[in-house]
Amino acid sequence: MPLALLISSHVAGGQVGASAQAAALAQFGVDAMVVPTVLYGRHPGWGPPGGAATPVEVIEGMLEGIAANGLLGLTDLMITGYFASAAQVRAAARAIDAVRAARADAKRPTVIVDPTLGDDGKGLYVPAEVAEAVAAELVPRADLVACNAWELQRLTGAEAGEPQAAVRAARLLDRPVLVSSVRRGDEIGVVHADRDEAWLAVHPKAAGAPNGTGDLLTALYAAAMIEGQPLAYGLARAVGGVVETVIAANVWNAPELPIVAMGARIKQTSPGVTVERLG
Repeated sequence: MPLALLISSHVAGGQVGASAQAAALAQFGVDAMVVPTVLYGRHPGWGPPGGAATPVEVIEGMLEGIAANGLLGLTDLMITGYFASAAQVRAAARAIDAVRAARADAKRPTVIVDPTLGDDGKGLYVPAEVAEAVAAELVPRADLVACNAWELQRLTGAEAGEPQAAVRAARLLDRPVLVSSVRRGDEIGVVHADRDEAWLAVHPKAAGAPNGTGDLLTALYAAAMIEGQPLAYGLARAVGGVVETVIAANVWNAPELPIVAMGARIKQTSPGVTVERLG
């Protein structure tokens, strides 16, 4: 059974961050080890979240315990997300190196970096030193960078808001990139670009969506990578899972993403999603 190491936020009252990703990955038979960078009661978008950042010494201690049980050598997938300090970022970078070293003679683990830095209209919502550390320490270590268009522009200095611009900006990072919040007319979608090809999955923009869609997208696409799914199908399924979960949240008037309630539906494509090759 695949094993994932998630280093990101834990929000007790919300389906965001590592806890949301663990719930989504479970639908694909992926076990998750969660190392929280913050312990919050609710998403900061609702107001003061309660709780606090996790001391870096605690994060390092948790990682040491995981390593002591030989679990780094069994890790198939690693996802990094939200960080509260540059010291946490550096600890995550060391963890990536340790996981890869532990599996040096076996299957190479997949490392996905979600540079959770900010968003369009909100700007940077982590300290500048955290953004700088993520760009310097984590992005170069990634097998896939999973970001929104605003974050891609922040990382590259290049416009990334529409599909072809997102492809050009993504290729500046010289590694596969999954870019969300890409707009085309009245549609919104996700671009996947690497050196060889680029794909776009688009759908009508929902009137509203709970927090955590980017975290969910990353987890669903990670599952496709672990399964070895073809790129276009993996993208369609991941975006479809997010779209259907948002639709369900709106129908049920759910304030959070109903990831567990979706069950196997989260693993399906959506009729509202169109996939096309960009190059």
